[in-house]
Amino acid sequence: MAEKRIAIIGYSGSGKSTLARKLGRMYKCKVLHLDCVHWLPGWKERDKTEEKAIIASFLDHNKNWVIDGNYKKSCYGRRLNEATDIIFMDFGRGICLMRVIKRYLENRGRTRKSMTAGCEEKIDLDFIWWVLYKGRDKEHQDNFKAVCKKYQNKITILRNPKDVKRFTSRLQNV
Repeated sequence: MAEKRIAIIGYSGSGKSTLARKLGRMYKCKVLHLDCVHWLPGWKERDKTEEKAIIASFLDHNKNWVIDGNYKKSCYGRRLNEATDIIFMDFGRGICLMRVIKRYLENRGRTRKSMTAGCEEKIDLDFIWWVLYKGRDKEHQDNFKAVCKKYQNKITILRNPKDVKRFTSRLQNV
């Protein structure tokens, strides 16, 4: 099988981690959830130097991979350059907020699969603000536009759950 290196980027609550797990199973690739690298137990942020070293080591030691998450200060350019495919989860605010609420209700009191152990699922006003506004400010939108333009030959934009379903169905039929 040809090498597969898939970077999944996009808005919080769009389903990056769920898609990463699915693609990892389909392609038998190692999956790295950047939330697991960024966060230490108790929602403490990892030192940036250590975070970059962990991601660089993952990239150095795996020919095939799926990485989900944005984290622009953590080997972002390298991840996008080395990816054979980039998937941009460009879901609307409403869908993302509903998914974040659903994720919270399903995982309340425990840690979800794509998060560091010791980081129990939570939702608060700061995170809701991030999902609806801060994580979609001009800087973030401009970054995603620039990625789409620079990597137009290897990017797939998914805008809703139906797009994801069509995309994964096509892959399974190949």
